[in-house]
Order: sequence, then C-alpha cells, then structure tokens
Amino acid sequence: MAKKEDSSVEAKLRALYDLQLIDSRVDEIRNVRGELPLEVEDLEDEVLGLKTRMDKLKTDLENINFEIGAKKNLIEEAKALIKKYGEQQKNVRNSREFNSISKELEFQELEIQLAEKNIKEFKAQIEQKKAVISETKERLSEREAHLKHKKGELNAILAETEKEEKALLEESIKFQDKIEERLVKAYARIRNNVKNGLAVVPIERGASGGSFFTIPPQVQVEIASRKKIITDEHSGRILVDPTLAEEESEKMQKMFAKL
Repeated sequence: MAKKEDSSVEAKLRALYDLQLIDSRVDEIRNVRGELPLEVEDLEDEVLGLKTRMDKLKTDLENINFEIGAKKNLIEEAKALIKKYGEQQKNVRNSREFNSISKELEFQELEIQLAEKNIKEFKAQIEQKKAVISETKERLSEREAHLKHKKGELNAILAETEKEEKALLEESIKFQDKIEERLVKAYARIRNNVKNGLAVVPIERGASGGSFFTIPPQVQVEIASRKKIITDEHSGRILVDPTLAEEESEKMQKMFAKL
C-alpha cells in the first residue's frame, strides 16, 4: 500500500487510464457477444417447455386410451348383463319381477349409450391432442434447430474471445493492485454510474470525452499539469489530458496485441 500512496499523481492517472482501457476492451468483447447468451438461455428454456408439453400431451393420450378401454369393458359387461336379464325375464313368475328386470335392462342400455357417447368424446379429444402434438413437435424441431445455430454462434465467439477476456480480466486486477483502494472504489463507482462504462476520459476538443460541456481553459491547464486528479463537474468522470491518453493508448494496444 505504501508504494501506491507514494506514487505521483501522473502515475496514478496513467494507471487509472490504463485500467479504463483494459476494462473498455473487456466491454467490447462482451458487446460482441451481445444478447447471444441470453438468447441461448431463453431458447433452452423454450425447448425444455415444449418437451415438457409434449410429455404431458402423450400422458394425456395414454390416459384417454385407458378411459376408452374402461368404457369398452363397461359396454361388454352391460351387454352380458342384458343377455342375462333377458333370459331371466323369460322365467318371471309375476309382474313385479318383470318390472324389476325391465328396469335393470333399461339401466344397462343407458349405461351402454352413455359409454358410447363418452368413447366418441374421448376419440374427439384424441384427434385434438394429436393435432396439438403435431404442431408442438414441429415447433420443437424448429426451436431446437434455432438453438443449435445460436449455440454455434456463441461457441464460435467464445472460442475467439474467451482467452483474451480471461487475460484482460487478470490484467485488470493487476492494474487495480497498483492503484490505491480509494481511487479504485471511486473509479468503480463512476464506471457503474455511466452508460458506456467510461470512468476515465481524455479531453477532446475542449470538452470531456463523450460530452458537449466545455471545460474552462484554466481547468484544462490544471489537467495537463497532471498535479492533481480532476473530475468533470457534469459527468463526474476523471479527466486526463490528450497527450497522456495517446501515450497510454499506444502502450496498451501493444499489450493487447500480445494477449
């Protein structure tokens, strides 16, 4: 820590700008990936959802077929009872027995009619679910193909950039270790508060980089002197002079080329 505190303001500014260049390069790499990781994740969730739906539909079909089988068995049992009651009705001894058997016969006939109606309804459900299964299967096939394509894109980008990103993140940590903790925290806070992640910027055309607010000439002279760390009053960014920025950019570009 003593080395960090003893370093000159210029050294601190150079280290901060170097850290910014490294982190900006990481941002560029991640921007190349863009929304691809999220797209892949969403597609994986969608494919899983479609597969779950397919499984449920198939289970529903199995259950409906089981119900149809049960209704067919009920019809056979009712027919057997009708035959049995028909034989019994031939040998009745009084009208009370005849009426009792007639009611049983009527009940079994109604059972058959209801079961046949249920079977018809079940078959209609089967056709409907088969249509949904066909549609879902087609959708699943299309989504799986799209997922495979997107995974291929992502893997290709990762293969190109993963090594460089890892090396840059390691360099970022090394450069943070060269800077006193309070400045690293200030840098991180500013970086999190701005949209483009630029916490340290050079003066461009008399204004803070990426800003339209002109910096007073006296402040520009102070920044160029590199005697103290100055922030932009509008954006809160740490400011460095163009010469320092150019020197560090050239140096860091050479480092990036080696990664």
